[in-house]
Amino acid sequence: MRARTASLTVLPLLGGCSLAPSVYMAGSYFPAWLVCVLLAVLLTVLVRWGLIRAGVDDVMPMRLPVYACLTLALTFAALLLFFE
Repeated sequence: MRARTASLTVLPLLGGCSLAPSVYMAGSYFPAWLVCVLLAVLLTVLVRWGLIRAGVDDVMPMRLPVYACLTLALTFAALLLFFE
């Protein structure tokens, strides 16, 4: 009885797994979020390079959280822009 109740409780949550966005690359399907993360990391490296050349990177007090948040923001923006 408990297993049946547990399976009926979890069953509606599985509907979100049916249509995961994926991208066809190099002969196989990659998850869309993985492509967006790679794009965001590359863009963050370019932004960091620009900030270093402008001299702003030296005066930032917390670089790691700034670049981590920038990567997350760029990832979410890419997901919204390309896959929604």
